[in-house]
Amino acid sequence: MEEHPQETVPAKKNHWLTPFIFLVLLIAAVTGFSLVMGLPNFLSTTMNTAFALLIDTCFYIMAIAVIMGALDSLLTEFGVVDLLNKLLNPLMKPLYGLPGAAALGVISTYLSDNPAILSLAEERGFRKYFKKYQFYALTNLGTAFGMGIIVSTFMLGLTIQGGHLLGAVLIGNLGAVIGSIVSTRLMIRQTRKEFGEDEYAEDVHVTMAEYFPLTRHISRRKKKRPSIGMRVLNAALNGGKGGVEIGLSIIPGVLVVCTLVMLLTKGPAAGGGYTGAAYEGVALLPKIAEKLNFILQPLFGFASTEAIAVPITALGSAGAATGIVRDLAADGIVNAHDIAVFTAMCMCWSGYLSTHASMMQALKRPDLTGKAIVSHTIGGLAAGIAANWLFRLFLLIVGG
Repeated sequence: MEEHPQETVPAKKNHWLTPFIFLVLLIAAVTGFSLVMGLPNFLSTTMNTAFALLIDTCFYIMAIAVIMGALDSLLTEFGVVDLLNKLLNPLMKPLYGLPGAAALGVISTYLSDNPAILSLAEERGFRKYFKKYQFYALTNLGTAFGMGIIVSTFMLGLTIQGGHLLGAVLIGNLGAVIGSIVSTRLMIRQTRKEFGEDEYAEDVHVTMAEYFPLTRHISRRKKKRPSIGMRVLNAALNGGKGGVEIGLSIIPGVLVVCTLVMLLTKGPAAGGGYTGAAYEGVALLPKIAEKLNFILQPLFGFASTEAIAVPITALGSAGAATGIVRDLAADGIVNAHDIAVFTAMCMCWSGYLSTHASMMQALKRPDLTGKAIVSHTIGGLAAGIAANWLFRLFLLIVGG
């Protein structure tokens, strides 16, 4: 068969105005931050925030990825993924349009953080259940449940007026489920157009021996199946190695995107001035949210305008958002209704602006980042709206 040389697409040339426009925008952005914070403080805060994110967030996520990668490999090696796929397919298929194995991604991210689902995505025994158009929607599914147990436990530990705290947290979790369905379904609509419905993410005929090359090598040498101990060790180490690679791959996205989000979300230091410390900023996003409060109030029903800072901060970091919730609760300006909405939106968004880019980069499809972010923005809004009205219904039923 005659081979045709691969066509090369000529590189797109930038218009001569492009560099000037970029420089004007860059200088305007730096000037804007500097006028508020001071140039030395702005530069210092940027570097300190990036360093703090590297130490406190990225290495923490890497540790999670290593542990979850080892666990996911063990679940694949011993057939748990296959069992879950068969048992949960009747549930996951109609709700999310995904195979039953995707439920394992929900569990792993709920117990840890968004990138835990990447450890699963690295497993060929997990990928084989997914069509390509389904596979990349895992980013949205996993993010919707990221830090779920941490956020829920934190909310339950608060002291608020009016009671119904447990009901609020449970309703918040239900709202996050609704948001996850919206986000995942919207993402699938986009990826189906991109990949079609026929191509699998992994060869469905791959054998178990191909998942773990070291196991296959030992099997051939000894002419028998390796011992349980060797299977556990090999699977765990292979999965943990993949977790290290995932942890490294997400560092650029977290540092670049989350640093910008923190600069736009956080305000000055406790004394009201700028010190150049990490996690200071110009608080632009909360100010915009206050201007839009006439729209946001009917949607989310917050008791005070200050509460809008929580979901805004959750765009970049769910952990930072819970810190704001603690302060609002200490001031007595949040109620159980707010906790329900906070739980739903902190879980569903869980810092997706700072992780989606890096997660798609790790999956080697950064071009899908925009689609994932738009879909998840709508999903997070749906989670908050659902929690708002579900809690109102709950109050009608129980009284209060």
